[in-house]
Amino acid sequence: MAASMFGLARATGEVKPLPEAGLRTTDPEAYWLKIRKDQFFLPEWRAFLNNGSLGVAPRPVVAAVTEFLENAAALTSDEYPRWGYETLDAERAEMAGFLGCKKDELAFTHCATEGISTVAMGLDLKAGDEVLLTDHEHPSGKAGWQQRAQRHGITLREVPIPHPPRDSAQLAELMIKAIGPKTRVLSFSGIISPTGVVMPVREICDAARARGVVTFVDGAHMNGQIPLQLSELGCDYFAGSPHKWMFAPAGCGILYIREENLDRLWPSIVTGDWDNKPLKAARFMKVGTNNRATIVGMMAGLRFLKALGPDNVYARIHDLARRNYAMAAARPHLEILSSADHRLYGSLVTIGFKGAKLDDLWKKARERKIWVYGSPQLRLSTHIHTRVADLEAFYSLVDEVLLGKKG
Repeated sequence: MAASMFGLARATGEVKPLPEAGLRTTDPEAYWLKIRKDQFFLPEWRAFLNNGSLGVAPRPVVAAVTEFLENAAALTSDEYPRWGYETLDAERAEMAGFLGCKKDELAFTHCATEGISTVAMGLDLKAGDEVLLTDHEHPSGKAGWQQRAQRHGITLREVPIPHPPRDSAQLAELMIKAIGPKTRVLSFSGIISPTGVVMPVREICDAARARGVVTFVDGAHMNGQIPLQLSELGCDYFAGSPHKWMFAPAGCGILYIREENLDRLWPSIVTGDWDNKPLKAARFMKVGTNNRATIVGMMAGLRFLKALGPDNVYARIHDLARRNYAMAAARPHLEILSSADHRLYGSLVTIGFKGAKLDDLWKKARERKIWVYGSPQLRLSTHIHTRVADLEAFYSLVDEVLLGKKG
């Protein structure tokens, strides 16, 4: 498979073809090790177990960004090398086709946080209106609503989420039962950030819609980690971060606005055409001059994912997560906060250390070039560039530090 299929130059060195697909069947470990070696810049000595915070851009993406920046500096095109005034119809159509929505329901942003803030600031809410959240939301998933509470007197209420949850039905029941007479918005993560729990989004959104409640899904961890069709989620709004699981560079995001809701949302950052409603979702991209290289990189990441085969990627990272879970479950000195039901996680598994002091663990992890988040409730997140040996090295270190202290 030639590099030309990605539409890329060799600006940062040769972009190698993908391995033959048959190798993935006959020797999957060899296949994915070759993907890491050929397609990523990661050195052999790096074990990276924190993809959920910020993903790693592969070589084709870095090449696409570099080529665009070089061409922009040379002014080889007569078009402005930017976005922020442009509607990027071709790119949005391609992304919408992958995400399962209409082009005119999709806007590009800088990150999920920006999309969340756009929705939180853009809905007409008045004092006393209630926004329902979970108690496991990322700070970005709460901050916009918290600001509205301070400025405009809306009220916030959080639904406690068990960890680990029993099953999907328990999660749906908790969320739906919490909807009250003053609830106007239900805002929750499709995959809970601290624990990686996959929420039953469709069941929750359908129930909220039946009660006249607007739904917003923080999908920062969804696109690229699990199969996703936005039109099938049933939500009114969705924000995503392609730089986590879709191989995109940092600084790009997606905002989905269900077609019937396009006119009820106010843009927060505006320039000309902010009120040009026939532009539909594209008017939320009228934000002023921005670096178009990030969009080019995002599209290269999407094409890289499609070339690998999304189902192959989902299967690989889920297999790594199940191995991760098994390694943790075999250690009585650890607790697992993710569900035992593997259908309730994608590639995020969270463990705890039962009160152990962890400074020495984080110090030695840095020394051994094992990149983890460094928290008492530790979220381990893997991608196709993760090696089984990386997980084994981490758990070997955990045993060394924790069991050594106990002894």
